[in-house]
Amino acid sequence: MEARAGANQRIARISAHLHPSNFQEGGDVVLKRDECRAKGGAPGFKVAILGASGGIGQPVALLMKMNPLVSVLHLYDVVNTPGVTADVSHMDTGAVVRGFLGQPQLESALTGMDLVIIPAGVPRKPGMTRDDLFKINAGIVRTLCEGIAKCCPNAIVNLISNPVNSTVAIAAEVFKKAGTYDPKRLLGVTTLDVVRANTFVAEVLGVDPREVDVPVVGGHAGVTILPLLSQVKPPSSFTAEETEYLTNRIQNGGTEVVEAKAGAGSATLSMAYAAAKFADACLHGLKGEAGVVECAFVDSQVTELPFFATKVRLGRCGAEEVYQLGPLNEYERIGLEKAKKELEGSIQKGIEFIRKQG
Repeated sequence: MEARAGANQRIARISAHLHPSNFQEGGDVVLKRDECRAKGGAPGFKVAILGASGGIGQPVALLMKMNPLVSVLHLYDVVNTPGVTADVSHMDTGAVVRGFLGQPQLESALTGMDLVIIPAGVPRKPGMTRDDLFKINAGIVRTLCEGIAKCCPNAIVNLISNPVNSTVAIAAEVFKKAGTYDPKRLLGVTTLDVVRANTFVAEVLGVDPREVDVPVVGGHAGVTILPLLSQVKPPSSFTAEETEYLTNRIQNGGTEVVEAKAGAGSATLSMAYAAAKFADACLHGLKGEAGVVECAFVDSQVTELPFFATKVRLGRCGAEEVYQLGPLNEYERIGLEKAKKELEGSIQKGIEFIRKQG
């Protein structure tokens, strides 16, 4: 009877913490670890998702809860975190899930994190350019990065919020102002471009996309997305028509989804898959595994631009090595010049956004 009474007390405490009224903005939404059924599996990493209630954030939360390298998963958003947290926390995987709601709880969500994934912001709608997104998402990214600089300056940051070509520069400027900037730890997530490239190239070649590896360099919008089809693995050759078709489709993959959803959203599921794939690579790098290589938009000296997407080797400190472009064919050299011209303005726009704030 005594054991049952103790169990009932624990149940009462957990129920009280899970009750929606406890998720009011500024309220205590953290399940104390000793009162939480999920004690965590094997030792792993602490991961925070900022924007966890959104169209990308929710499936990313699902996928990260499934990742055996995650021991603690913090879900933060300004709305709807209680439901997402309760839902994901019922999964019988090792990670302990904690929810945080509203700006007053941002610091609690970030303290002690090893990896921070940022899909926060508004999605792209039909007719909306990535430039339109800038006006809204720039301020969101600035606020979140100020929290990171204060609470977990050594965390690896995976920035998904569009337009990535500008938001990475915004994040860098915020970290510089705070004196915490480490270029290795700030990674713009361009994995969706690689995922699409692998898929579309596999369709043309008639092979399994899991056997294909296409380097995608430049940036993460329109003509700044440059698939290096001459460097595809397994080695393959493409006609001029195939090259043009594949390049255009990879560059416009996001628009393809936006139009297909007809006003109901943008690429959320494929983006979440790509985000989780890249985050998993970062966690394997944090473990110290060798040979973890992915494409990412990072602080770079590969071109004259301050940021550029190329292959990087991930390790305990983030992007520990940034690879050069390798040999390009004529089509790719022309594409590179177009990409750089577009990227320059986007990067500068992000830098100026923070510098104008004073």
